[in-house]
Amino acid sequence: DGLISLGWNTKVTSGSGDQGIDVIAEKNNLKIGIQCKLYTSYVGNKAVQEAIAGKLFYGLQKVAVLTTEGYTRSAIDLAKSSGVYLLTIESLHDFDNEILK
Repeated sequence: DGLISLGWNTKVTSGSGDQGIDVIAEKNNLKIGIQCKLYTSYVGNKAVQEAIAGKLFYGLQKVAVLTTEGYTRSAIDLAKSSGVYLLTIESLHDFDNEILK
């Protein structure tokens, strides 16, 4: 819903066979994949690894992990070294501005 309000066209992937990407979003000829984690604790490396795999599987330009919580230090380090965006609901607007530069 947050991405749609920012002008992104979104498509939910096919559940259990999603290859690490839950949503594919497109805007201004940019196609990104998002791994969504509605956790009550911090998200770890596995979600970042799944996003990286999904980027390759779907041929995406960028990928991100979105959570309602935060991220472990290990997930942050892996994301930085692999170019995966780490998002929270509150950071979507900033992400929209940053990724479209």
